[in-house]
Amino acid sequence: MTDSAIFETSKTKILVTGATGYIGGRIVPKLLDLGHPVRCLVRNPAKLDCRSWRNHPLLEVIEGNVRDQASITKAMAGCEIAYYLIHSMESAGGDYAKRDRELAEHFVRAAQACSLKQIIYLGGLGELGDGLSQHLSSRREVESILKSSSVPVTAFRAAVIIGAGSASFEILRYLVQRLPVMVTPKWVQTESQPIGVENVITYLTDCLKVPKSRGKTIDIGGADIVRYEELMRIMARELGLPKRWIIPVPVLTPRLSSLWIGLVTPVSSKIARPLAEGLRNRTVCRDNLARQLLPQEKLLTVTEAIQSALNHVDQGDIETNWSMAGKIPGDPDWAGGTVYQDERTTEIEADAETAYRVICTIGGNHGYWGSDYLWRFRGLIDQFIGGPGLRRGRRHPTHLRYGEAVDFWRVRKIIPMKQLTLYAEMWVPGDAELDFTIEPISESKCRVTQTARFRPRGLTGILYWYSVAPLHHFVFQAMLNGIRRESEENVQELQTQPQ
Repeated sequence: MTDSAIFETSKTKILVTGATGYIGGRIVPKLLDLGHPVRCLVRNPAKLDCRSWRNHPLLEVIEGNVRDQASITKAMAGCEIAYYLIHSMESAGGDYAKRDRELAEHFVRAAQACSLKQIIYLGGLGELGDGLSQHLSSRREVESILKSSSVPVTAFRAAVIIGAGSASFEILRYLVQRLPVMVTPKWVQTESQPIGVENVITYLTDCLKVPKSRGKTIDIGGADIVRYEELMRIMARELGLPKRWIIPVPVLTPRLSSLWIGLVTPVSSKIARPLAEGLRNRTVCRDNLARQLLPQEKLLTVTEAIQSALNHVDQGDIETNWSMAGKIPGDPDWAGGTVYQDERTTEIEADAETAYRVICTIGGNHGYWGSDYLWRFRGLIDQFIGGPGLRRGRRHPTHLRYGEAVDFWRVRKIIPMKQLTLYAEMWVPGDAELDFTIEPISESKCRVTQTARFRPRGLTGILYWYSVAPLHHFVFQAMLNGIRRESEENVQELQTQPQ
């Protein structure tokens, strides 16, 4: 097969790993729009069910895991190009570098066995040589492993990616919003070349039609080179905030910085630490290879990229979010062992669709229909002991997808008009979930059953349940009453609108 033939859009089948992640979730629809048959290898296919492109005729979703050599080899069979968009720095904790190394080795063996024509990888931009953070060193190591086979690799290296829902953007936005005075590490003086997520996706897909990009390492960045301090000031200006006072000090280590980021922003300290470590390194493009091989009509400035991201946030149009790639625990065996349960039911003078829409607004800025001070207090406790607390909020104010984070919950099950189940990722000594089921009674009436389940882990778990049980009457009953009240108010507002 000739070079030009493998880049024919209508014939090139592409494998995408990391399709449930921030970049992967944006690459897939772009490839489909370009006419590529796309195969996604995901651990949990249900996490893609609510994506607008899930039923595209050119899309194939395969359940599997890159950790399983047979699984990745089977998924890659028949594909000519593969995107490697996997990074495990949150799920693997301190061992993420070892885990990333193992995953890359499995991927390379599969690529060799399947005679892949090209691997496309997105890594981190940073100076070469000694002194790289563990985060950037791990990215370099993965890149080196991918290049160890005979399969050509197009390796992109990016610095801070600015886009609605990205971890870097969320850290920046929340720090600037919440802190008029910031005591920061001295690395805020380090130069970086941020890039808008739109430009990143364009680079990652344009390379498909440029054979000369194969075998190349390509630094990608936006139109500006700025210090992180200036990045914060630009964010404050675009948010319409007064001047932020930034005071660099030499004593803040990456660990202390990550703990502070975890306290102030929605991003956990596990993710924040490798990102904070990476910010110590100058992340600026070393050459103009990207512009020579893959020229773009418009590289966004920092201001333009921030404006675009904020517009998407304001409109509730966040395509992917940094928290989407979180692991979904398997359903606990609620039938086995001791399970405590708080079940409450109410009948609502509203149709099932209205009640479902109301239930799906849970959390975030909307809150929990009463006793919000107790939820905030519980969130602060959780955050203090290392949990997510309420800081993660939610991607969209009214729409939920399987696998999304909602404050300290994660959507474990969602059946439109029938059921929503949230799994607790807060610190609790056991397994906890909150379930809502909707049962139609008539066209204008339904029954909602709200169930909190808790399977304790040892004596600590049992003591925990009984210690919080007295609050359930206030918290859970207030929530159910609020769902009923808001659903019926929505129906009344609809009825009073002029026809």
